[in-house]
Amino acid sequence: MRIVEKYSHLNGLEYLLVHKPALWTQIQQVIADIDAASCRTKISKEIRTKGKQLFSPIAMNSSFSQRFREHRWNEQRTAYWVTSDAQLIRRTMHLSAEQQKSAIEAAGLRPIYSYNQTDFVKERVAVEVQFGKYSFVAYDLFVKHMAFFVGDVIDVGIEILPMKELQENMSSGVAYYEGELYNLIREGRGVPAVPLVLVGIAP
Repeated sequence: MRIVEKYSHLNGLEYLLVHKPALWTQIQQVIADIDAASCRTKISKEIRTKGKQLFSPIAMNSSFSQRFREHRWNEQRTAYWVTSDAQLIRRTMHLSAEQQKSAIEAAGLRPIYSYNQTDFVKERVAVEVQFGKYSFVAYDLFVKHMAFFVGDVIDVGIEILPMKELQENMSSGVAYYEGELYNLIREGRGVPAVPLVLVGIAP
């Protein structure tokens, strides 16, 4: 695979180039090491593309997972406690999970355990490889990366997406770089309030 486009939100790429150049090199190497042809294993059953050989999200995810694990990028979770009181959530959001739970219980409310998981985290950088539906990208950008950033687990989040030229050879409904770039820019320059790098890839 190759990187076709990249977009830096809140200086995410600049942060990597200055503070984590070795990690950025690793990410580029992982992408370059993915054999796109070997991932074209899905036979379409959809009416518009029936019988056509498509790129398989499962095969591509498996290849990315193998390469990132080889470079010791690991899954990580960030845990927190939620409740029904909006004001209490605002007051406790930046506390540790233990402090959140105690504050919610002290207010006489029920603390509900929750967490976010990211597949690849290393040295305060998180990577999501997204070959799923459109809604998954919004969740990554506005929930996952944000939760890890607010929780002081990461300094920057990276979202790897197929370019339209790759997405056109996948099942319908898969998000693509150009569309998600538009969605991100439409939110304004400061939203979400976490440094990000969008990376568009193609064979």
